[in-house]
Amino acid sequence: MGLAKEGIREMLLATVVLGAAAWGLSMIHWAAALPMLVVWGWAISFFRDPKREATFVDGEMCAPADGTVTEVTHLDHDDRIAGPAIHVGIFLSIFNVHANRAPCAGTVRDVRYKPGRFLDARNPESGALNESNTVVLDVESPHKGPVVVRQVSGLLARRIVCHADVGTRLARGQRFGMIKFGSRTELIVPAEPGTEVVVQIGDKVHAGLTVLLRQPLPSED
Repeated sequence: MGLAKEGIREMLLATVVLGAAAWGLSMIHWAAALPMLVVWGWAISFFRDPKREATFVDGEMCAPADGTVTEVTHLDHDDRIAGPAIHVGIFLSIFNVHANRAPCAGTVRDVRYKPGRFLDARNPESGALNESNTVVLDVESPHKGPVVVRQVSGLLARRIVCHADVGTRLARGQRFGMIKFGSRTELIVPAEPGTEVVVQIGDKVHAGLTVLLRQPLPSED
């Protein structure tokens, strides 16, 4: 399993600081160094970046993040969708892989960063009030769009990373960024008749692997 390049600075800092602390504590007793080693192991594992490949059928969108589904909401109107929408929120704990992946194939229409607060990502208000980065995709057939992926900071997350620029073409499941430490990722899609959300609140999902919802194919309209 690889490690995310976005975490090189943090991993080096953790190695130096925790390594020095462990060495100093080991001078007192070897067991005193164990907590530092456990924290170091977590700091490194946080930036794990597994390779993922999955096969999907037409119309399926995959989860854009690892974590727990905390919200499935039908919106009367979303400005970015320009109409009714379905909103799925995923909470990423400090133990989840934090890479974000495209839910479907498409070209980035807009990327918009918004400064904000750092509420606990499980707080329903965090999506509206916290620091966030919004990626709008013009999707490829047979999907219907636009589709919105929002990277939302959390209580501990203090940096959102997004490598996608306007005009970037993303394949379904392609990695485009990450959020450092606990956070939230949201998927917003048009509420087309026949769209089926296949996850429920409390379900565990994996970016690029778990089917989150299915849109109807043209022949099904």
